[in-house]
Parts: sequence; C-alpha cells; structure tokens
Amino acid sequence: MNSKTEEKLSERSMAMSVMLVLGIMLLAANLRASITGLGPLIEAVRSQTNLSNTITGMLSSLPLIAFAILSPLAPRIARRFGLEMTLFASMALLTAGIVIRSAPSILTLFLGTLVIGLAIAIGNVLLPSLIKRDFPNQIGLMTGAYSMSMNICGALASGISVPLSIGLGWRGSLASWAVLAGLAFLCWLPLLRNRQTEAVTEAGNSIWRSRLAWQVTFFMGLQSLLFYINANWLPVILHERGMSISTAGWMLSAMQFVSLPVSFIVPVLAARRPNQRGIVIVTVIFHLAGYIGLLAGSVSLTWLWIVFIGIAVGSSISLALAFFGLRTHNDRAAAELSGMAQSAGYLLAAVGPISFGLLHDLTHGWTFPLMILIVTSILLLLAGLGAGRKAYVS
Repeated sequence: MNSKTEEKLSERSMAMSVMLVLGIMLLAANLRASITGLGPLIEAVRSQTNLSNTITGMLSSLPLIAFAILSPLAPRIARRFGLEMTLFASMALLTAGIVIRSAPSILTLFLGTLVIGLAIAIGNVLLPSLIKRDFPNQIGLMTGAYSMSMNICGALASGISVPLSIGLGWRGSLASWAVLAGLAFLCWLPLLRNRQTEAVTEAGNSIWRSRLAWQVTFFMGLQSLLFYINANWLPVILHERGMSISTAGWMLSAMQFVSLPVSFIVPVLAARRPNQRGIVIVTVIFHLAGYIGLLAGSVSLTWLWIVFIGIAVGSSISLALAFFGLRTHNDRAAAELSGMAQSAGYLLAAVGPISFGLLHDLTHGWTFPLMILIVTSILLLLAGLGAGRKAYVS
C-alpha cells in the first residue's frame, strides 16, 4: 500500500472518528430533552386534560417503564443488527414518538410517551457499550462528554418548554424536540458504513447473580428515581410555594445547568481512582443537603438547595454510567451490565413520580414526600459504597 493510499485511509478514519463523536453527542442530547421538557408543562397538561396528580405521575413514569422493558433486550438487538444500525433506528423511533405524543388525543399522549421511552432505552443501554468498544482508553472522558451533552439539552428543555408553549401551546412545545431527534437521525446515516453485527454478544445470565451487578443496578435505579422525581415534581413544589410556574421551570433548568461541569468532571476523576467510594459519599452529602433544605422550607435559600441538588444529580448519573465501563472487562459485559442496571433500575425508578404524586394527594403537602427523598438518598449511599469498590462483574 503506497503512502497516498495510507494517507487517504487515515483521513477517512479521522473523519469517521469525528463523525462518531458528533453522533454520540447528538444521540446523548436526545436522551433527556423530550422527557425533561414535560416537567414544567405538567400543570398545563393536567388542567387541560383533567388528569389527577396520580395519573399525571403515571404519564411521567411511562418512559421509565419502557426503559425497564426494553433495556435487557437492547444488547440482543444490537448483536443481531449492529450497534450503529440499532442506535440509528432508535433515533427514527424517537422522532416518531415525539410526533405521536403531540397529536390532539389523550391516547396518543400516552402512546407517544411510551414510544419515546422505548427509543431512549436503546440509547441509554448501548452508548456505554459503544464507548467501551471504540474508546476503551477514554471511558471517563467520553462518558463525561456525553453526560454533559445529555444534561445540557435536558436543562434547556426544562427552561424553554414553558416559553415555547406560550406561542405553540403545550403540545407544540413538546413537538419541537422532534427537530433535535431528526438531526441525530441524519448524523447517524453515514455511520451505518461501520455496521458491526458481532459488536455485542451475550454474556449469559450469570450477571444477574452477581452481587456487584446488583449494587450497580440499585445505584442506577435510585439515582434515576431521584432525578425523575425532581424533573417532574420540583417545579410543582416551587410553584405551590409561591414561585411563578415559568420561574419554577427555570429553577429546574438551573439545577441541570449546575450539573453540567460535575457530570463531565466526575467520570474523569472516577476513571483515575482505584475505587469511587469517596465520590459516592460526597455525592450523597449534596443530595441530603438539598432535600433537607427544601424540607426546611426556607424560600429565600431555594436557589442554594437547587445548586446542591444539581451537583448531586450531575455526579450521580455520570458516575452510574461510568460504572458500566469501570466494573466490566469488555464491551460485551458492559452492554449486559448496562441492560440489567437500566432494566431493573428504571423499573425501580418508575415508581418514583407515581408514588410522589400519590403521597402528595394523600397528605395534601410535601413534607412526607420530601422525607422519602432523604431516605432514598441514604439507600443510594449504601448501594454506591458497594458499586464503587474496585472489582469487576464476572
């Protein structure tokens, strides 16, 4: 092979690497936006559809139920069709789900939300495996980068959903995220040339008997439970305490913006340490400080509690995602651990928004629901201390 041919191949390889990184960032950008954009609009949805708080919480939990159903199947689908093709299809499915959810019907509202959850489940599970396969020496850096992309768009969705609804209505506001999903869909088209149908293979069912795998799973599930309760009910809590619904939406957005630098830095630090228990302890301290502050009811310091929760949220999710690569030896095991953790973990998280709304309906206040978040944070600490030890899922 002559030097010109080698140079062309090198340039082509570099171009595809850049396209792959861009594709990962765009796909990650879609893993929260279409869900977090719903939180600040919950009151508008509930009032215009006459849904109860409990049923509205069920709407918020549907994506999590979809995560639980499809997550263990995602590695098998990728083994059959290839990682690239499966992720490409997930963006097509996500775009369709967003459009369906925005149709003028309560049935399509729930159906579209379910489809959105199925599409996002695929990306949630397979992105860590893709990074383990193609960036084995940059797991912390790439996990931090895609966590930050996910959080940026999730934060923007929370902040601009209400302003968008002023001109477009709440259905139009939700529909606008089809543009972002369509952009990711187009970006993955050229990446289909790298389709590898044997990229992910089954590691067997033994992973479900691993104590370490269950610790990672509970950490993933508990931090997800806390995040989705925050995303769906924090604006409502702040609004009932006298804050305008628009400002409450921006407070949720601020929480996620605060999480951005943390979600990038934590995986990088985690990858450099022999174990991550210290990071887990600091993370839970911020969770507890934020929820205890909200429970105390000091309105003037609301911004401080939001900052604490934002730091905890950014650290929790990025650390959970990093565990999939840090606790496994190869991309196959990473995919299986990711599938297990996001299946059982999100099934646990799915009870969060529903239960939180139900507790509020039963108690007519936020004191007891907020106490449950404090207890959940302590359970997160226990799971994290196990998941953060230096060991590998076999």
